[in-house]
Amino acid sequence: MTLKEQFEKAVTDSKLLTSRPDNDTLLMIYSLYKQATEGDAPDAGPSNPFDFVGIAKHGAWLNLQGTSADDAMTKYVALIESLKK
Repeated sequence: MTLKEQFEKAVTDSKLLTSRPDNDTLLMIYSLYKQATEGDAPDAGPSNPFDFVGIAKHGAWLNLQGTSADDAMTKYVALIESLKK
C-alpha cells in the first residue's frame, strides 16, 4: 500500500475511533491532516479574537511549518494507528 493509500485509510479510520481523543490529540490530528493536504499554514489566523478553537487549530498547524507532506502523512498514520489500540 502506498503512503497516500495508508493516509486515506487512516483518515477513514479516524472517524471510526471507539473513544474520543483528548483535545491535544485532536489538535495534532487536525494539524497533521492540514499539513499533509494543504502544506504550511497561512501566517494570518482567524480574524475573530474570540474564535478560540480556530486560534488553537491555527497555532497547532503553524507548529508544523516546514514539515513535508510525506512526513505529515506518516505521522498522521502512526498517530491514528496508536489510537486504534
